[in-house]
Amino acid sequence: MTFAIDRIDHVVINCRDVEATAQWYSSVLGMSVERFGPHRRVALKFGLQKINLRPTGADNWHTAEVDSPGSEDLCFVTTDPIADVVDHFARLGVIVVDGPVEKIGALGLMTSVYCRDIDGNLVEVARYPDSDENMRNGHVSGAGPDSR
Repeated sequence: MTFAIDRIDHVVINCRDVEATAQWYSSVLGMSVERFGPHRRVALKFGLQKINLRPTGADNWHTAEVDSPGSEDLCFVTTDPIADVVDHFARLGVIVVDGPVEKIGALGLMTSVYCRDIDGNLVEVARYPDSDENMRNGHVSGAGPDSR
């Protein structure tokens, strides 16, 4: 291989209603909503990450071969206790579809809880044990293929 990938810069979610999707991710997951570019496209920002929201069927915006809302499976990492995530979801009326359950992520064992966004995308919120220390040190313990 002649080059190495360092990280993911952004992902794009195809959605039915960009504004409603932005509101969901802002209120449920606390992401910031930003507008960018000459067409004032919508992005979600959190940490050093970005998710662009693309209305399904949008012209002049390349996307996956299948332009289908509800086909994503996304995992977000928190340093807060998973019980706090479950309580937050309950207060907002967000249905937990699985969890808390142990899974294997990029840095090893983690505890996850799953819900669905308004388009039906699977949204996982996970916490690594000692997550503050792991994130600072880039520690990988038991990393391997996802157990799902």
